[in-house]
Amino acid sequence: MKIINSVPALRAQINAWRQNGERIAFVPTMGNLHNGHLKLVDVAKSRADRVIVSIFVNPMQFGKNEDLDSYPRTLEADCAGLTAHGADAVFTPTPELMYPRGLDVQSFVEVPLLGDLHCGASRAGHFRGVSTIVCKLFNLVQPDIACFGQKDYQQLAIIRQMVTDLSLPIEIIGVPTERATDGLALSSRNGFLTETERVQAPALHKILQQLKASIDAGNHNYRALEQQAKQLLTAAGFVPDYVNISNQHSLTLAVDANERKVILAAAKLGTTRLIDNLEL
Repeated sequence: MKIINSVPALRAQINAWRQNGERIAFVPTMGNLHNGHLKLVDVAKSRADRVIVSIFVNPMQFGKNEDLDSYPRTLEADCAGLTAHGADAVFTPTPELMYPRGLDVQSFVEVPLLGDLHCGASRAGHFRGVSTIVCKLFNLVQPDIACFGQKDYQQLAIIRQMVTDLSLPIEIIGVPTERATDGLALSSRNGFLTETERVQAPALHKILQQLKASIDAGNHNYRALEQQAKQLLTAAGFVPDYVNISNQHSLTLAVDANERKVILAAAKLGTTRLIDNLEL
């Protein structure tokens, strides 16, 4: 596997693959890879001739009081995992390479409406940072397909909308959430949990399952169900940000029993912010 850390080297490699008529898949990450990330690589490999992964902890998507400095950086272990799963190259840019003029004067990409809901309501500027870096990486890599995990359900919807709005010739593939045996969605931030919190953490998924069961049983009082779920999360030791029963496409709050729905949730456990979702 090639490790690429400059734009000229990246473009040279992409051009070489293109000249051979090879189909390119891309998996953007922030590193500290777990089995969920590696599943994305496996799916990408099954859909293309070449797989390139990016590892970049993107400062534009972190708020002032968020964990940018403490976000785990494990490049050596990441590269070992990517090599084992057959990735062809990893692109490891620096903030100076991606934002040479600095964040304050960087042009940005923003997806309205979708980016203002849920996590966007409590993490100002987060999805602007996500959309901007993903768009930049798409322009650099110019892949045929790109794979994203469905754990970040809102992020996936935003990227799909951005690709549509900007007429980017890239197929976006959502890959089902990888979970630990106790149901906790795999996340790089799970490493911040204490031993006690790690035991508590699967309650988030279990409460979403209970909420889904209530809806499947015919309870369509969605706002009341959301409040009940927040109360259950609080009782389980979480500080809920939101639990929203939403339309799968627009991500606005669901009101019609017949629309396709998804439960989206975010909550803090100690200092760690966890997110999860469940489609109905």
